[in-house]
Amino acid sequence: MSSSRGGPRSDRPKRRTFTAAYKKIILNEYDGLTGAGERGALLRREGLYHSHIQKWREAQEQGAREALEDRPAGRPAATETDADNERLRRENQRLTAELARTKAALEVVGKAHALLALISESADSGRKPGR
Repeated sequence: MSSSRGGPRSDRPKRRTFTAAYKKIILNEYDGLTGAGERGALLRREGLYHSHIQKWREAQEQGAREALEDRPAGRPAATETDADNERLRRENQRLTAELARTKAALEVVGKAHALLALISESADSGRKPGR
């Protein structure tokens, strides 16, 4: 069941995030260990997996500074976010203009309908009842 506060998944563990400084310290310490079992002991002590070390080292070797920034895994880098924001801004402007054109067209159609209704009423009133 869900806990009294939060949603139905509030009792699930939260995903951990690691700061850039922490990643650098662990990588340096891991690389400095040479004895049998020392690296495994470090991983167990810190609650990490070898895959963490592999990903962090790969990012460091590729010079990907953004991979060592303080942001949760899976979140896009600032440049991707900026590009997405700009794309959404342009799409919003385009859709706003399209909405304005549609409203104007509906207004014209409404006025034309009213005018045709007036013409129809005046044409009907102009007929002679005997015909």
